[in-house]
Amino acid sequence: MAAPLLIIAAGGTGGHMFPAQALAEAMLAKGWRVQLTTDARGARYTGGFPKEVEVIELGSATFARGGIAAKALVPFKIAGGVIGAIGRMMRDKPAVVVGFGGYPSIPAMAASTVLRLPRMIHEQNGVLGRVNQVFAKHVSKIACGTWPTALPDGVEGDHTGNPVRGSVLSRYAAGYIEPGAYPMSMLVMGGSQGARILSDVVPAAVAALPEHIRQHLRVSHQARPEDLDRVNAAYADCGVRADVQSFFTDVPERMAEAQLVISRSGASSVADISVIGRPSVLVPFAAATADHQTANARALVEAGAAILMPESKMNAEALKDQIELVLTNPQGAAQMAGAALSCALPDATERLVTLVEDLAQKKD
Repeated sequence: MAAPLLIIAAGGTGGHMFPAQALAEAMLAKGWRVQLTTDARGARYTGGFPKEVEVIELGSATFARGGIAAKALVPFKIAGGVIGAIGRMMRDKPAVVVGFGGYPSIPAMAASTVLRLPRMIHEQNGVLGRVNQVFAKHVSKIACGTWPTALPDGVEGDHTGNPVRGSVLSRYAAGYIEPGAYPMSMLVMGGSQGARILSDVVPAAVAALPEHIRQHLRVSHQARPEDLDRVNAAYADCGVRADVQSFFTDVPERMAEAQLVISRSGASSVADISVIGRPSVLVPFAAATADHQTANARALVEAGAAILMPESKMNAEALKDQIELVLTNPQGAAQMAGAALSCALPDATERLVTLVEDLAQKKD
């Protein structure tokens, strides 16, 4: 008898893919078969998934990109993806289908709805994404990574938290070294869309820090490819050692070593910061749908673990003041680290696994 099949449907960003990867790892360990359905764009972000996960590309598209001609083709691409997904599911029936949002998840979620298969969605943010809004009233369960999550009337959610990758979980509650007159690390992270303002402001803020802080500081800074040279030059000009890359493959290690994290407040970033337990300055992406990154940051800010800095107030002087506040206050920084840890849900993956297993036992 074949092992039960889990189909994971996810888009091509870290916010969707990291919790999907965590669930895939856990279900494989339980003896399930796992397929990941995404589109060609999403398939480029699957390098971290276990090799046992079968990656299936299905046609999908969004009205948010491209010109008039591209937008006209969107319904046909989605329809083709849905038909392909239905055919696959009829040949190899999944026990459960879980959508993690993003337009590449549309075909599998629509197909499972048509076939009335056990299905659920996981929403990482404090506000439902557009695709998850569409399916919210057509699934058996909604797992919520951020709590509370704004849901449609009559829809209830299960607070699971946001699953983190094994490489993050292995550093759960990693010991925090308070800032002091010795080498200190700062990690700067922005997503592909939201990295520009951090590249504009953070190096200037670092340059404005007092010499007694700068001489001990080293920075890991994630920047867009086109900004690498200028960000590197800015740190070099102020005498600060910096490792500037477009993508870090070892974020958990760098975060565990950091005295301070400056980051966008994407759901996965917030979860990583909480699980490892680090002080942070969070800069919500102003263009995020329904300002969901501000909602994501709320728990850490209210716990005293993070400093919220809206883009409208993001400038070198203001950020310099906040960096200096944390790095010159060892006791306060340690309290922030502990407060971040108090917001963590290290068992988020297990909570999500339980929902999947429960759903597998029920019929639509």
